[in-house]
Amino acid sequence: MAAEADGMLKRVLVPLLLPEKCYDQIFVQWDLLHVKLPQVFKILGAKSAEGLSLQSVMLELVALTGTMVYSITNNFPFSSWGEALFLMLQTITICFLILHYRGQTVKGVAFLACYALVLLVLLSPLTPLAVVTLLQASNVPAVVMGKLLQAATNYHNGHTGQLSAVTVFLLFGGSLARIFTSIQETGDPLMAGTFVVSTLFNGLIAAQLLYYWNAKAPHKKKKE
Repeated sequence: MAAEADGMLKRVLVPLLLPEKCYDQIFVQWDLLHVKLPQVFKILGAKSAEGLSLQSVMLELVALTGTMVYSITNNFPFSSWGEALFLMLQTITICFLILHYRGQTVKGVAFLACYALVLLVLLSPLTPLAVVTLLQASNVPAVVMGKLLQAATNYHNGHTGQLSAVTVFLLFGGSLARIFTSIQETGDPLMAGTFVVSTLFNGLIAAQLLYYWNAKAPHKKKKE
């Protein structure tokens, strides 16, 4: 039964939405550790974060942090949330790069320090379980608002700027995969629901990226 479901899913996603290599990495090897690295490299290569919404990335960081802290607090197996740790590290790197290439490097360093402090407090015994649960419950609105902000930025610009196609499609496939693993490994409806919503809105960004595939950012004229 599981093999039949996997075969149907593969026929839907490959090659229309995901290359077969990406599909195998996500659904066969369950390797979601490097999903956002293409985005990091694209920003570094272009020396620009044009087209990326800082608010969207920060809200995504909130969602990832909630998943990680909630899972650690509830002693869920590492396999059910481990990628959130690596995605969090990559997401906070993207936040810093956006600020850096906007000429706000000092603000970026301060943001990293503040985030590290907040994370330590959330993982400490000082934080009540009710607060951790509330943080996880806030993942859904955080994901929705974050993706809608990025979608609005894409629409306003008429292009997707430095948004990485590889990262967008891997996030879509990864969140889809995590719906099934969260049900199997945790049985937690809050976790599964978060990934359902994430899949829908990652799909929205993926659809926009395809729509604006040939659209280019206008070149800024240099001042004489």
